[in-house]
Amino acid sequence: MSPQWSAALAFVLVAAVVAVGTLMAARVFGVKARSKPPSRDLTYECGEEPEGSAWVRFHPRYYVVALMFVVFDVETAFILPWALNLGPRGGGLLLVEMGLFVGVLLLGWGYAVRKGALTWQ
Repeated sequence: MSPQWSAALAFVLVAAVVAVGTLMAARVFGVKARSKPPSRDLTYECGEEPEGSAWVRFHPRYYVVALMFVVFDVETAFILPWALNLGPRGGGLLLVEMGLFVGVLLLGWGYAVRKGALTWQ
């Protein structure tokens, strides 16, 4: 077995022993809350008194903004490893490919801006 596999196996074993040991110690020593706070049954546990129902209808614009965030976040997740692996050996073709990728995403962003999907009223 290679040293890397033995180190990974040792890490997993230590993590499992610590997790199971903590749970067993809590069970043996009976670690529990002394009393149940009255705020525990409220909708929010932040100390604020809730007003109205917890079920509120959100405008779809919030979801559009969240979706745009996810799209550009995933774009970053694709561009960063690509840029790190490109290094000095990257040619013009690779740069054109990434430019096309970013261009398609920017076209979608421009369409959303033109349609007014990202404007707040």
